[in-house]
Amino acid sequence: MIIQREILLTSRHRGAHLITHEIEQQLTSLPKVGILHLFIKHTSAALTINENADPDVRTDLASIFDHIVKEREPYYQHTLEGADDMPAHAKSTIVGSSITIPISNHKLNLGIWQGIYLFEFRNYGGKRNIVATIIGE
Repeated sequence: MIIQREILLTSRHRGAHLITHEIEQQLTSLPKVGILHLFIKHTSAALTINENADPDVRTDLASIFDHIVKEREPYYQHTLEGADDMPAHAKSTIVGSSITIPISNHKLNLGIWQGIYLFEFRNYGGKRNIVATIIGE
């Protein structure tokens, strides 16, 4: 069985956002065994898996990315869409546009401290589209 659907995430402010519950709510009938592939259809936001318990992790990760990739660097040429745009593209390249999660016993088989993150790298990125592909039996 192969199922594919699009998930529309609500607009979020810049930062790291735990979206595991939102993804699970929209994918209600998972196979007994399989994989879930999530792909974000944007170039200024990203998906990753990281710690889901301590909210300080989300704050710290966002701060790390803002420290590594700064705004208003004099060598940026892509500046028409605002100071956060080119850094957002660079950050999304570093993090990545997709993740794959195993499915076991009709549930996402994440580790006890793992959650799915949306990294919103724009100050106001808008709604985000994710393509969810489920392959399973």
